[in-house]
Amino acid sequence: MKRLALVVALALAATVPLWVSGTYYVNIASQILFYAIFALGINVLAGYAGLVTLGHAGLFGIAAYAGARIMNAGAGHLAVAAGALAVTLVAAAVFAALALRGTGLGFVMITVALGQIVWGVAYRWISITGGDNGISVRGRPSPLGLSLAAPTAFYWATLVVFLVAVVSMAIFAASPFGASVCGTRDQPRRMNALGYHVWMIRFLAFVFSGFWSGVAGLLFLYYNQFVSPQAVALTASAEALLMVISGGTGTLLGPIAGAALVVIMKNVASAYIERWNFVLGAIFVVIVVFMPEGLVPGTARLGRWALAAVRPRAAPRLGAPGPEDA
Repeated sequence: MKRLALVVALALAATVPLWVSGTYYVNIASQILFYAIFALGINVLAGYAGLVTLGHAGLFGIAAYAGARIMNAGAGHLAVAAGALAVTLVAAAVFAALALRGTGLGFVMITVALGQIVWGVAYRWISITGGDNGISVRGRPSPLGLSLAAPTAFYWATLVVFLVAVVSMAIFAASPFGASVCGTRDQPRRMNALGYHVWMIRFLAFVFSGFWSGVAGLLFLYYNQFVSPQAVALTASAEALLMVISGGTGTLLGPIAGAALVVIMKNVASAYIERWNFVLGAIFVVIVVFMPEGLVPGTARLGRWALAAVRPRAAPRLGAPGPEDA
């Protein structure tokens, strides 16, 4: 059953440009995909490692700014991708080395501070980042001679990267390393007593998370062909974290569902509802109250409850001992 659902989901995702009307909705689907990659990256920390971060938009933006600067220097797109991800990995290692000096609320505050430093650099270092005007780039890449300028081509390219991200997350979650990351979340002292290097496990998880945040930032740059300080603001980090929490932390489908919810509310519902922020906030409150584990695990729980409620109970066999005979 799960395999059939997976095949249907893949078929629907691969044919989105064929059954949606207009390029606008194809672009919305592209946004859902790269924001889902970003949310999956944050989920490595918030879901599996139990480290809530509010500074990952900084890594997202560092990849976008680095890619824009390298591209405007005249480099090819392969060099842009390699350079931007290398810069992001270095930044993620620095972020991890600083943020992992604290845990719990201390970790959150350090990530907030790091994100705000990146925002301040993006906003004030005008000669490098363009300040409030941001940086524009010349266009989207053409891997193997295939232009991604059209929305449909860009969607399919983003879908390929998205599937690679999902597979890598599934391998991570099922691997011994993924289990050790969850162990540092649940029993850090016991893990330390068993000989695991808790700090190093969290450090590698942070870098892995930062890598996929950088991939999402690079896709964001290619999609918009522009990056500004808004991409690295604290609100961007909070929004991405809400995608993870609303969808369900520690799951593969949860961050994807959360990203779809937020992107659709921002781009589609906002066209019909003036106070769409209020509606989105109300949806988050409903999710937290009725599905505290998140949208995907909560829906699965309600589905199991509904099936159990409608499933006919087996009639007692004649001659079988009843409860009163026990």
